[in-house]
Amino acid sequence: MSLDAFEVIGGTPLKGSIFPQGAKNEALQVICAALLTDEKVTISNIPDILDVNLLISLLQGLGVSVEHVAKETYSFQARSVDLEYFESREFRQNAGRIRGSVMLIAPLLVRFGRAILPKPGGDKIGRRRLDTHFLGLEKLGAAFTYNAARNQYDVESAGLKGAYILMDEISVTGTANVVMGAVLAEGTTQIYNAACEPYVQQLCRLLNRMGARISGIGSNLLTIEGVPRLGGAEHRLLPDMIEVGSFIGLAAMTQSEITIKDARVEELGIIPRVFERMGIQMEFRGDDIFIPRQEEYEIQTFIDGSIMTVYDAPWPGFTPDLMSIVLVVATQAKGSVLVHQKMFESRLFFVDKLIDMGAQIILCDPHRATVIGLGRRFQLRGIEMSSPDIRAGVALLIAALSAKGTSIIHNIHQIDRGYQAIDERLRALGAQVRRVEG
Repeated sequence: MSLDAFEVIGGTPLKGSIFPQGAKNEALQVICAALLTDEKVTISNIPDILDVNLLISLLQGLGVSVEHVAKETYSFQARSVDLEYFESREFRQNAGRIRGSVMLIAPLLVRFGRAILPKPGGDKIGRRRLDTHFLGLEKLGAAFTYNAARNQYDVESAGLKGAYILMDEISVTGTANVVMGAVLAEGTTQIYNAACEPYVQQLCRLLNRMGARISGIGSNLLTIEGVPRLGGAEHRLLPDMIEVGSFIGLAAMTQSEITIKDARVEELGIIPRVFERMGIQMEFRGDDIFIPRQEEYEIQTFIDGSIMTVYDAPWPGFTPDLMSIVLVVATQAKGSVLVHQKMFESRLFFVDKLIDMGAQIILCDPHRATVIGLGRRFQLRGIEMSSPDIRAGVALLIAALSAKGTSIIHNIHQIDRGYQAIDERLRALGAQVRRVEG
């Protein structure tokens, strides 16, 4: 058997400093952007995680020259791309395992005129449709057909042309795909209702360094003047804001004193404010976040005294990837909160494990849960459980570290997909967590 479980002995306060890894979601976008040029693109701060490593292996299979030039730094050069690799069983298997593979479509389409995409996998957190990607690229001149026999999408184009595109939903990866198609399309493209997450901003900045002409970065209206070719560039990933938020929650739940180093505070948006409203104290020391040990923390109410609601929304709203962390943090707070997960309908189903651990949670429907904080009157208890997706997995790990007794968390390859050597980094803070047979 593989070591696909964590054994966690909880109840120990942690102490020390921790560095967040490079942003997973940004990595998946900017690595795909390397396909837009035959020159070398060097990217640093790349996290060593399953989803990113799978994407890098897909690029290698396509014939991209990949060089591991230093720790967490890779160079990519797509001088000769082997489109026959699309037909291989290996491509279909690996591309189908990660959602990030969807962002290969636009670079391959705009440079080589065709692309193939197996129906992508990823988290089982509800429906995650691809219509936004397809509709946007169709506006630029792409033609999609679904091959039911092979469970894949075939995409072709005789040349993309600029267009006005009103995105039908604020999709981060959908925006990234359309932007990558538009930079080499003929003429001017305007993308309205574009996602403006830091990941998309970073992609646009990289593309501009490569020679693209993108304006409106950081807003929901992007204007892109197509250019005939792009060149090489260097790029550094932001720290992963989901890890930063996870570590803030970890410190509060385990009554720990933790410093999160190099967090790029100005890029975190509303995230610190939401955790402050959960009652968590923080000190911002330049780009470091110091979280002092707190015996207790109290959830604020709204100004009129009504119960606070935390809900996810497109940037600059609160990211859906941290909703499970907020929910776990609330279980040991003083006070109550309504957690409203609007964007995915299966992301709250992990609360049954927290209820088994002794948390007081009412699952109102697939999108809403009311958490009645225990105020540390009753410590969570360790149990045996399974990780349903990346973000819930880390939330359960945080719960286990705060719990009394021993927990076993199965299916931790889900956690490894998004968090680099998380067990080693937590042990450096004093956590009792180790890999065991799952």
